[in-house]
Amino acid sequence: MADMKKIAVLISGGGTNLQALIDKIHGKHGEIAVVLSNKKDAYGLTRAKEAGIEAKYIPPVDENGERLDDEAYAKILEDEIKKRDCALVVLAGYMKIVPKSFVDAFPDRIINIHPALIPSFCGEGYYGLRVHQAVLDYGAKLSGATVHFVNEEADGGPVIAQRAVEVLPDDTPQTLQRRILENVEHVLLPEVVQAILEGRVRREGRTVFVDPSQDGWI
Repeated sequence: MADMKKIAVLISGGGTNLQALIDKIHGKHGEIAVVLSNKKDAYGLTRAKEAGIEAKYIPPVDENGERLDDEAYAKILEDEIKKRDCALVVLAGYMKIVPKSFVDAFPDRIINIHPALIPSFCGEGYYGLRVHQAVLDYGAKLSGATVHFVNEEADGGPVIAQRAVEVLPDDTPQTLQRRILENVEHVLLPEVVQAILEGRVRREGRTVFVDPSQDGWI
């Protein structure tokens, strides 16, 4: 994997999207060089270690036990990523909003996956089951997932790719979440990551173009 472009993945939880990247990208189209988490008990760290990938919990306090502010915490992440020369940073269920300084350190190199069709049901406070509950409360007929570039606004960066699923009459937040995860997120995120690593993604302002691949992926 020496010649492959390196990826850093940031997580906060179970890491099912990380697992999709391990299964479909790692060692094939790119190398996941490190997985970083702001949660010590995030199962995604275990997934990474089982795949032979370096995994690190970054605690929210300094060596003196003082709580780090967002900028200081992001600087630690930035240093960890830069010393591994990562070409791409993937937020895969990372539950902290990254500050502008972090975004500026990796221009057009940070992507996030959101479990709804941005610009609907997104932004600060829309995460986890809250997103799917909001979709059901509104009575929306479609939901899905969005992969987007990250900027300093929560879920506000340019959209790279989206895919929709139908909201069923008997859906609960849990069933909708599961269907979007399995049918959309676990497919769409690796497709976008591969496209970026292959140089098939370009941005002009807020419009993102993705050139098709020969194997049928986006």
